[in-house]
Amino acid sequence: MRLRSDFWVSAYLRRAEGEGAVAMLRRRGAAEAGAIFIKVDRLDGQAAFYAPAPQSLMQDDDGVRRWQRTHDSDTIDAAEVEAKIVRELKFDPDLWLVEVEDRAGRHFLDLL
Repeated sequence: MRLRSDFWVSAYLRRAEGEGAVAMLRRRGAAEAGAIFIKVDRLDGQAAFYAPAPQSLMQDDDGVRRWQRTHDSDTIDAAEVEAKIVRELKFDPDLWLVEVEDRAGRHFLDLL
């Protein structure tokens, strides 16, 4: 069973801030099951954008949320990430958007 989106986001924000990063909720989505997207801004014009990993790539359903970067390189231009966010919002207006500001680019996620 998977943790509700609102609880997961709250815990994620606390974890990132506990590690010394600045983390903020930019958009609140559906409380129980809204998709969560994470932008990691390196504060140098570069960023990374993480989306929930597709269920088809999960080996088992252990309740852990897994993520994948939405681009091939480690980082892309921050403006490109903002464009991706606009596209995602058109597709799913109930999504959650969390932004982490961290010069080291730490994401604090379980990647696939």
